[in-house]
Amino acid sequence: MSLATPTREDFAALLEASLNQTEMVEGSVIKGTVVGFEKDLAVIDVGLKVEGRIPLKEFGGRPGEENIAIGDEVEVYLERVENALGEAVLSREKARREESWIRLEAAFEKNDKVTGKIFNQVKGGFTVDLDGAVAFLPRSQVDIRPVRDVSPLMNTPQPFQILKMDKRRGNIVVSRRVVLEETRAEQRHEIVQSLEEGQIIEGVVKNITDYGAFVDLGGIDGLLHVTDMAWRRVNHPTEILSIGQSVKVQVIRVNQETHRISLGMKQLQSDPWEGIEAKYPIDARFTGRVTNITDYGAFVELEPGIEGLIHVSEMSWTKKNVHPGKIVATSQEVTVMILEVDAQKRRISLGLKQVMDNPWEAFLDANPPGTTVEGEVKNKTEFGLFIGLESDIDGMVHLSDLDWNRPGEEAMEDYNKGETVKAVVLEVDPDKERISLGIKQLGSDPFTDAAEGAGGSEVRRGAIVTCEVKEVKEAGLEVQIVGTELSTFMRRSELARERNDQQPSRFSVGDKFDVRVTQFDRKARRVQVSIKALEIAEEKEAVDQYGSTDSGASLGDILGAALRARNTDQ
Repeated sequence: MSLATPTREDFAALLEASLNQTEMVEGSVIKGTVVGFEKDLAVIDVGLKVEGRIPLKEFGGRPGEENIAIGDEVEVYLERVENALGEAVLSREKARREESWIRLEAAFEKNDKVTGKIFNQVKGGFTVDLDGAVAFLPRSQVDIRPVRDVSPLMNTPQPFQILKMDKRRGNIVVSRRVVLEETRAEQRHEIVQSLEEGQIIEGVVKNITDYGAFVDLGGIDGLLHVTDMAWRRVNHPTEILSIGQSVKVQVIRVNQETHRISLGMKQLQSDPWEGIEAKYPIDARFTGRVTNITDYGAFVELEPGIEGLIHVSEMSWTKKNVHPGKIVATSQEVTVMILEVDAQKRRISLGLKQVMDNPWEAFLDANPPGTTVEGEVKNKTEFGLFIGLESDIDGMVHLSDLDWNRPGEEAMEDYNKGETVKAVVLEVDPDKERISLGIKQLGSDPFTDAAEGAGGSEVRRGAIVTCEVKEVKEAGLEVQIVGTELSTFMRRSELARERNDQQPSRFSVGDKFDVRVTQFDRKARRVQVSIKALEIAEEKEAVDQYGSTDSGASLGDILGAALRARNTDQ
């Protein structure tokens, strides 16, 4: 029996069928049957002219320890129907990878989580086995916080979230952090929903900052502010807390939207400010410890949780405009006086200088007005001198109390800063912290002495006194009343009754003559004398005593008789 010779059409049909079979099979996952083993290879029949061979390691086994058996049906990837040796090119790994891609794409579209194992570290991150498909895990996506050691995470099945897929390039990017954040968010929501203000719970100190500590409440952190750690002043949370420490706290506030939780520790203790007025009465003295020093004062702890402020103005009687740190030191024990208590504002005002003797009161007790004191000239001002006294206090000598006779500005030139002077205490006012001193009071008041006749001449208005010329000037004479310290200036119009005799040149320094006192004002400290007034007064007295011009006697006769009578009396 002879076979018919194939026609051209038969060859074309066979070629097309072969090509279609190749296009349909190559690059696809197909099913095959294990038909034998050759060394470390498994022989797989996939229904083609020849079998294909796949290394046993792709099935996860070694020679003699095959986890597949003859007759098992397996899925393989057909790379080529026939290679140069006439064999089918098959791959179990690529088949698994292809299967994985199909599952991963479906999970990616649904935003589902996938399971994988971190098996290697590469530049910038790690590689993850997603059941045959290899994905990249960036280092920033490993955990919520930076992880120093990832060895505990290696080769452990765990969930991941696919962030990006590119099958053409074979790239898959996954994140473990997204999964943790979602889990954490769920836990946070559940925990926040279960928390109530005023609830007491336990937690672990997770982190410490300058302003407080974060406490882990079992999946969510709460802030324990430094001001809520204790009733007493806490300069830094590390004074009472350490990382990893278990603490019992009270929930102060819960924000359901932002999941922010405020915690407190001091709220679990009794409030030391209750009944504070009875415990610390006004003007009572207590001992405390300086806890903090500022520009405006120092804080003193009277007991745990109770602090008072010593304002800088209440720190020293004498040290003004001085920083509190130069008066007290941190941790120093001090005795203070209670000045004011405000329970509502939780404030106590303290005084440090009030427990010490008031130096102005002590000075007054030791130096009543009229006492002579000695001190150093501390300062010269436009209104007087400041004299340093005992206990670092100063007294002031006003310009008007420097000299009895000279203006204060002129007398001020006699004193220099740093020299020691004596003065008389005039007045002490402890409330206003003032001491008035006088230097001129060291000597007697020349006006008082003159009025009382201390020098032998009782000076008053209308009295006749003797003057001595101290200086001759064109406008008159500078004279001093003999027997006193009073000096005054006589204008030339007062030198004589007659104009021709009103010549200062008639007199010389040292000349003495009688004058009449025309003005004596102790309050204004003014005295004026006049020869002219004396002559007029003597003429009037002579006329009254010896006659008048109407009797026929001349004025010369009358004055002559008066002078003779005066000389006779002398």
